[in-house]
Amino acid sequence: MATKQASVDFLLEQMAAAGDVSARKMFGEYAIYSGPKVVALVCDDQLFVKPTAAGKAAIGLPREAPPYPGAKPYYLISGDRCEDSDFLSDLIARTAAELPAPAPKKAKSKSPTKTKTKTKTKTKTKTKTKTKAKTKTKTRTTAPEKKPTKRKRSPKRGSRSQ
Repeated sequence: MATKQASVDFLLEQMAAAGDVSARKMFGEYAIYSGPKVVALVCDDQLFVKPTAAGKAAIGLPREAPPYPGAKPYYLISGDRCEDSDFLSDLIARTAAELPAPAPKKAKSKSPTKTKTKTKTKTKTKTKTKTKAKTKTKTRTTAPEKKPTKRKRSPKRGSRSQ
């Protein structure tokens, strides 16, 4: 079940005192950002905060649960605590302060650089089909440094040379 936009808007209002807080939609769910840092996820209309020592101190005894199958456990914030804007703002601010800054993204080049590489071997593939289901493939590899040798044809059987 995807998260409703109204739920995310409500949570953002509640944590507005934490500073620059925003949300981005990802795979039908939402990531909550404090500045450039992802501090929480909203999945199935539930708030999951990244686990930190400061967050654990603010919550007390946190309830941990994965936000989606296969994820590491986050702190699950129950509905009544989501309505306490002072608690939620403090929790998000503490979590953001403890999390490391995100790694800088590599700059994308505006014009792609083309690299030319030369191959030393050439591969020729011939395919012959004999029946509906059977396919034979022959592969011959030759090096460009060597010139292919010509085979001498043997005279046909039954022909006479005069």
